[in-house]
Amino acid sequence: MANGFSLSLLRFVGCGFSDRRPCLLAMCLGLLLLQGCALLQRPSDIAAPTETPAQPAAPKTSVGVQPAPSQPVPVKPTTKTSPAVETKLPQTGEASWYGAQHHGKQTASGKIYDQAALTAAHANLPFGSKIKVTNLANGKSVEVEITDRGPFAENRIIDLSQAAAKALEMIESGSATVRLELPSGQ
Repeated sequence: MANGFSLSLLRFVGCGFSDRRPCLLAMCLGLLLLQGCALLQRPSDIAAPTETPAQPAAPKTSVGVQPAPSQPVPVKPTTKTSPAVETKLPQTGEASWYGAQHHGKQTASGKIYDQAALTAAHANLPFGSKIKVTNLANGKSVEVEITDRGPFAENRIIDLSQAAAKALEMIESGSATVRLELPSGQ
């Protein structure tokens, strides 16, 4: 259908104009229109979404009594998985911290962020891993659990919870140069 229409359009445009500029303009507009229409068609290999009923009708038994409904299946919350990129420790760089603006919100690991807990966000250390963070300016250290992804600033290697930042005495400055390493005994 589109091919026949295109040929008709080209014949009309070719015969209807004596000057080449309007003819070219009309052909371009016609082809653009056809291309736009082609993009609106759904490919046949992609099925349209279908609605599923919330509760399927229970089958009736031969006596006409419906069986008791089955127990609902509990839904496990989904959590993101850690990327496959491996990080070598020890690692040295800038740390920052985040607090009240994220308190009570879900982290990338699925846990709820608690600014009073000793947790951190790292770009690719596995969730649940424990690392020792040392503030190189004052020698203070704290062990944190990786529960989130970040930081998203180029020059940072870790985002600490407010409690971890307080333990490292970096609340006032907002950031500090730190060393990340495995805790002793690991």
